[in-house]
Amino acid sequence: MSAYFVENTNMQTENVNEKQVNGHVIEKPIRSIMKTLSWRATGTMDTIIVSYIVTGSAKAAFSVGFAELFTKMFLYYLHERVWSKLKFGKEVVRPPEYEI
Repeated sequence: MSAYFVENTNMQTENVNEKQVNGHVIEKPIRSIMKTLSWRATGTMDTIIVSYIVTGSAKAAFSVGFAELFTKMFLYYLHERVWSKLKFGKEVVRPPEYEI
């Protein structure tokens, strides 16, 4: 892993470990997997609650929540991997060549 430096709000330099390819930071697939799981937990709870409010049936709410859990997890992972390849919104701040 390469390290690059970013300035925090106190104007101090902070070492951040990320993999770089051709000077660009890339995200590893495991990061996308973990983000997928955490987002799906949140999204599924929302779906179950909304489904319960609409149907009034806990059984129906959990059925809908369970079904969408897997389909949306797969779609989100693909979506995340596409976004990880885009340069939009990413910036690598390199350390100075030398310091005095």
